[in-house]
Amino acid sequence: MQKAVEFLDSELKGLRTGRASTGLVENLRVMYYGNLTPLKQLASISAPDASSLVIKPFDSSAIKDIEKAIKVSDLGMTPMVDGQMIRLPVPQLSGERRKQIAGQAKQMSEQAKVALRNIRRDANKHLDDEEKAKLFSEDDRDKAKKIIDDLTKKYTLQIDEHTKLKTEEIMKS
Repeated sequence: MQKAVEFLDSELKGLRTGRASTGLVENLRVMYYGNLTPLKQLASISAPDASSLVIKPFDSSAIKDIEKAIKVSDLGMTPMVDGQMIRLPVPQLSGERRKQIAGQAKQMSEQAKVALRNIRRDANKHLDDEEKAKLFSEDDRDKAKKIIDDLTKKYTLQIDEHTKLKTEEIMKS
């Protein structure tokens, strides 16, 4: 369940908030020598100010591949090649676009909650099977199910809190 929350956090990092963040592009997949490779493995990424990113490839031959990956992504940003690096201006978001991105955050949150429910279902099924095999009593099974339900509630609250914080960050002007 913790991994589901961590995955959601990494996904939320990739959502635009109107200011530059390396999380916007670090997991962007670049076709590099026939393999889809995360950008963070191909280049150093920095945010020198609140409105731009600088991408410096470790291998200068990857600049065109990185530029192409940024252009075809759904980031809505236009890369500018500047010698051995790429400058990526981060435009301000419109109110409508902020609402769309907040909706994406909510969808990601719902997917994480589905993952938690699936984990809970599988754990409860495992407990039922163990109880049928007489490995422990019905009371022990019920206590374990209660613990699983409590964990599910705890992680669901974490997901809600992380999503709320990200949505507030997105909606700030």
